[in-house]
Amino acid sequence: MSRLKSIFQQTWQNLYLAAILIFLYAPIATMMVLSFNSSKSRTQWGGFSLQWYRDMFASRNIMAALQNTLLIAFLSALIATVIGLAACIAINSMRTVPKAVIMGITNIPMLNADIVTGISLMLAFIAFGISLGFKTVLIAHITFNIPYVILSIMPKLKQTSRATYEAAMDLGAGPIYAFFKIVFPDILPGVLSGFLLAFTMSLDDFIITHFTRGAGINTLSTLIYSEVRRGIRPSMYALSTMIFLIVLSLLIISNFAPKKKEQI
Repeated sequence: MSRLKSIFQQTWQNLYLAAILIFLYAPIATMMVLSFNSSKSRTQWGGFSLQWYRDMFASRNIMAALQNTLLIAFLSALIATVIGLAACIAINSMRTVPKAVIMGITNIPMLNADIVTGISLMLAFIAFGISLGFKTVLIAHITFNIPYVILSIMPKLKQTSRATYEAAMDLGAGPIYAFFKIVFPDILPGVLSGFLLAFTMSLDDFIITHFTRGAGINTLSTLIYSEVRRGIRPSMYALSTMIFLIVLSLLIISNFAPKKKEQI
């Protein structure tokens, strides 16, 4: 009886997990299938075709938006990581009360609504006479990425031993040399996590980009939004499929490469 009960529970858990996965990935699978459909119809299959992938690479608007998206995401994540790392070092050297206050202030932008952040940054740029464009989008993305970087690095920085750093200083190492040789290798996983999180947040952002981009510049999110009213082109399905497959490949490589290295 107990064996039948355990089999039933295991079967129910597997079915529940399968239902969740279907619910999450069925829309993505549908989009991927439509990217190979020669017909523009979402309900009729017109045959297998790579037409939309060719149209995607031939479209100047899509390629320009993709370039802007990747460039802004990379630059904002890199700059935010450098600023966030410097901020973490400063915060970690503070006393308990000031540190708690600064960390509380750091959490506010993450809890704040994106539309409030976007409108605030837009008004700030206008007030200082900065014309909206690529640079304002980049500054905006750096601004909202910094808290994510700080909250990714701080836990790793708290785990490091200050005694090791001070011992390196006593042995004649300079502050910068001791930091990069002693502290930085220990917090590197947090730095990489902060960079990847900032890159992902910048890549996905729409609301803040929409309010700070001005005219003449598009990212993938704003380009897709502008096409919703007249209908999204199937070439966007092809672009989304390529992005999904690239991200999936990177996840597979990052998860299986360390295991393979350990076995060797």
